[in-house]
Amino acid sequence: MAWKWIATVVGGILPVLCIAHVHIYHLSNGLTLIVKEDHRAPVVFSSMWYRIGSSYEHSGITGISHVLEHMMFRGTPQYPAGQIEQMISQKGGEQNAMTGDDQTVYYQRLSTEQWAISFVLEADRMRHLSLAQADFSKEIQVVMEERRLRTEDNPQAVTMERFMASAFVNNPYHHPTVGWMTDLQHMTVQDVRRWYRTWYAPNNAIVIVVGDVKPGAVWALAQKYFAPLKAAPLPKPKPRTEIAPLGSVHINVQVPAKLPLLIMGYPVPSLVTTPVSWQPYALEVLSALLGGSDSSRFTKTLIRGQAIASVAQSTYDPYTLYNHLLMLVGIPAENHTVSELKNAFLQQINRLQTHPVSMDELNRVKAQVVAQNMYEKDSLMNQAMNIGVPESLGLSWRVEEDHVRRIAAVTPEQIQQVAKIYLIQNHLTTAVLTPSEKIHGKK
Repeated sequence: MAWKWIATVVGGILPVLCIAHVHIYHLSNGLTLIVKEDHRAPVVFSSMWYRIGSSYEHSGITGISHVLEHMMFRGTPQYPAGQIEQMISQKGGEQNAMTGDDQTVYYQRLSTEQWAISFVLEADRMRHLSLAQADFSKEIQVVMEERRLRTEDNPQAVTMERFMASAFVNNPYHHPTVGWMTDLQHMTVQDVRRWYRTWYAPNNAIVIVVGDVKPGAVWALAQKYFAPLKAAPLPKPKPRTEIAPLGSVHINVQVPAKLPLLIMGYPVPSLVTTPVSWQPYALEVLSALLGGSDSSRFTKTLIRGQAIASVAQSTYDPYTLYNHLLMLVGIPAENHTVSELKNAFLQQINRLQTHPVSMDELNRVKAQVVAQNMYEKDSLMNQAMNIGVPESLGLSWRVEEDHVRRIAAVTPEQIQQVAKIYLIQNHLTTAVLTPSEKIHGKK
């Protein structure tokens, strides 16, 4: 990686933005570098983000992004398996990786003096991964065992997986991130090599460095290690728009379990897909109001008040590449049924649709959402996540920076409006876990 080669491309490397200690640069090969200064401690969190995850997969190769994540730790010709871990640990650091629906992330946490090794390792394995058959044969077994332990042997996880597959037909969130077992069983190392060559390229990557660093120094290292890597032609994913629902969907999952479980979901837009910019923020506040905290309506009414639920929660993630779900999850209390809990959930939805939220309650919920948002910024990793997630979706990191202001602007009328538009019976998917012991009359 000679400086001579870098000098040839320097003319095409342009720093783009510097706001609030966030510095953004673009290499001529398409790689984006984002640096955020945080000098509270001599620590640096360096992360490599690829715009690839399970939502890019299709039937037959589901789980391949996650399998490739495992293979990324099996080494390169320059740094064979085990050497990367040894180098990081010898420098007192730690590393890991995550595969999600819409992105795959590799990260290291190291001291200010030692963090540059992250660029050395990530630049090397971006285009030079070994991907040997012997390593694949071992890792695919590890992934299948992971699926057995985390999903197939977990009744709640099985129910959630079947729920998602029922809620979505054409939307890629139909598939689990870990993949379907039959696809894993028939996956080949050639499949993984093809996936790696297709998506792991500088023009599909974002490097985010947060911590005790000087942006200019980080920029110089990025030029040294990443600029020599060549861009690759990236496929343009075809639209995978979910078909319009023709009525509500209900599934029963019958597996051995100690407790029943209720999952309800309504299709809703994300920040990427929303037709109106304020709607995702109204949906986020609505979800928090229903079941986002110990002072939410579900907790006060269904758990403490009526005592018909032992668990009652609401979740919504606005940061997804495609439309997703606002989900209600609950476990009925002893001597109460799933049917009772579902009716109670529906009553709370109806209340939102027919009675505007009071300003006192709305302000309390907003304060909780904002406090959680601010608390998350205390961690270097969370700061990197707050930048990387929107950027990997094609949004700007400034969306997250603007989050608090947009939440504060949500009105009671907007909450009522999104409840009426999206939380409708004909769009509802329901999954019920019925413990099979009870089905067979066992206790």
